[in-house]
Amino acid sequence: MSRPAAVLGVMVAAWLASSPVAAQDHDHAAHPQEAKQADPHAGHVMPEPEQADPHAGHVMPQAEAADPHAGHVMPQAEAADPHAGHVVPQAEEADPHAGHAMPATVAPREPVPPVTPADRAAAFPDVAGHTVHDNAVHSYWLLDRFEAWDADEAGTGLGWEAVAWIGTDVDRMWLRSEGEHADGSVEAGEVEVLYGRAVARWWDALVGVRHAFGHGPSSNALAVGVTGMAPYKFEVDATAYLGGAGDVSFEVEAEYETLLTNRLVLQWVAGAEFHGDDDARHGVASGLSKAEVGARLRYEIRREFAPYVGIAWERAFGGTADLRRDASDAIEDTRVVAGVRVWF
Repeated sequence: MSRPAAVLGVMVAAWLASSPVAAQDHDHAAHPQEAKQADPHAGHVMPEPEQADPHAGHVMPQAEAADPHAGHVMPQAEAADPHAGHVVPQAEEADPHAGHAMPATVAPREPVPPVTPADRAAAFPDVAGHTVHDNAVHSYWLLDRFEAWDADEAGTGLGWEAVAWIGTDVDRMWLRSEGEHADGSVEAGEVEVLYGRAVARWWDALVGVRHAFGHGPSSNALAVGVTGMAPYKFEVDATAYLGGAGDVSFEVEAEYETLLTNRLVLQWVAGAEFHGDDDARHGVASGLSKAEVGARLRYEIRREFAPYVGIAWERAFGGTADLRRDASDAIEDTRVVAGVRVWF
């Protein structure tokens, strides 16, 4: 061996002795079976560190806001409801016919014939006149005014007006009376007995006799007139009288009632008398002899009984006023009256 080769061998031996890695390699080389059992990955190619972590070196996004449902157990999605979003109607009342067997519709044996004019005439006959009225007998009695007033020198004056009828809806017997009493005697009074027959809706025709008494000699006359209700609920009496000596007179009176309450009623009255001839015995002259206007306020304690107070004004006109002046009688008179109204 040459000197240079010896020196190189000494240097390699010294390096092997001083290096741990070289010593380990030397030991592994000496014990190859034991080294293989101790390291299961010995001889495997290990992946590079970048391949092991795919997110290595990536910038991670900031944490988002906390989920309010985090940690809640969410229910499992159920099958879709086919009625979702529909308004379900409330249960209706039980049908009383539920479960009943309905009868089958039976066709008529023969078709219904069309309605003819003869059929209509038979179904709606002409009921002209009063064939719809019955024959029951009714009656009505009314003391419309029974009142008193201060008659100055004559003291207390009394007055009355009454009407009554009895009969059916078509035929009736009427009784009427009115008059005044003062200074111990009847100044003027009359009684009428009349037959009445319904001639129109709300109207009766009257015919009968009148007996007049009081100032002057009594007299009788034939009476013909009408009584009923005019439009706007005015009650009207209009009567013409034919005396035995040819004397003709006519009287008309109208009444209207204003219902202030169910029991407080204001009755308005207006009337007039006309004469065809002068009759000095009874203190009347031809033409308009007198007119009267009054108002009476009554309170119906019962419908059949009502006290009242009121005022009445009366005035004579034309030749009748002259006859009163000649007899020193007043041609105009205003009275404050109090009385009672009764019917049954």
